[in-house]
Order: sequence, then structure tokens, then C-alpha cells
Amino acid sequence: MYKILKVKGRIRVPPSLLRESLEKAIKETIVSEYSSKIFKNNVLLVPCGVEEIGEGVIIPGDGAVYYEVKFSILAFEPELQEIVEGNVVQITEFGAFVRIGPIDGLVHISQVADTYMSYSKSGSLASKDGKKSLKLDDRVRARVIAVSMKSPEAKIGLTMRQPHLGKFEWIMEEKKKAESGKERVKK
Repeated sequence: MYKILKVKGRIRVPPSLLRESLEKAIKETIVSEYSSKIFKNNVLLVPCGVEEIGEGVIIPGDGAVYYEVKFSILAFEPELQEIVEGNVVQITEFGAFVRIGPIDGLVHISQVADTYMSYSKSGSLASKDGKKSLKLDDRVRARVIAVSMKSPEAKIGLTMRQPHLGKFEWIMEEKKKAESGKERVKK
């Protein structure tokens, strides 16, 4: 889930940025220090705005200026049972990594589909009957089943073994089958 966090922190503006306007220098520093960091179960993405800048403090021998700053930042916090969509970015012998926003989640090979899937030498996962396959760049829908947000790396476990989850082509096939079954019942 994406959300906006309100943050208050001490920002160190290095001497190289002191030529810029104060707000621009602080925004650049926030981007370099906070983007793609894990903070209280959130992956911090991009600053949205600086709300308040306090007085600057210079520490002898440092050359930088320190400011107490209140700002907002866009963050991503994966939640258990949340439905996410993403693209397959890596296939391995043990599963597929799916890019969900700013981070990747793992769909273990046992959680890809209800049928037995195996790793093929072509770099894809394929079902035993050949009806389903998963490869790089496939668009998928999955459910978050495990979250570990320990720094420096977040680990997200995903499943696609539930109705209306999986590769988008699989979902559309299920939908067509369900609709054709409803039409047969009407006749």
C-alpha cells in the first residue's frame, strides 16, 4: 500500500549544495539520503514536499549546515493479504521474482499455479501438461503472504495459487471458461 509519511529529521546539507536555494538543496539531500531506504516497515520512495525548515547549525570542521526539517515522503508498505500486480523480472529454479512497485517479491515455484511447475533451461517455468508457462516480463497478479522488512533488504513472499491470481492470460482464460459455463446453464 502506498502512503504519505510525515517526517521530522535533521538534514545535513553538504557544502557542494550551498550554492543552490535552501529548499532545493534540502530536497536534493532528502532524495539522496532517504530514497529506496527501509524505515519502520516502509520502503521510502520520493519526497513530496518540504513543510518547515528550522534554523541552520554549523558544526566546526564539518563544512555542512544541519537543518531540522519537516517533510512528507511517498512510501510503500506491503501488507499481508494485499493483492499486488507486477512484472516478472527474474526466473530461477526455485521460483519467480515479481517487481511490485519499488521492490521485488518472490513467488516460490510451489506457489505459481495449482499444477506442478518446473524450471526449463529456456529460463521459464512450465506446467507438466504444457498449458501454463511463466517467463520474463509476464504481467501477473499475486497476494502478499509473507513480509520481512529488515534493513537493508526487504523480503516479500507472494502466491498466485488462488482464484483470479496468476499470469493475466491465465486469469482471462478462467474468466472465459466461467462465462461460457454460465451461458450453457442459461440454455
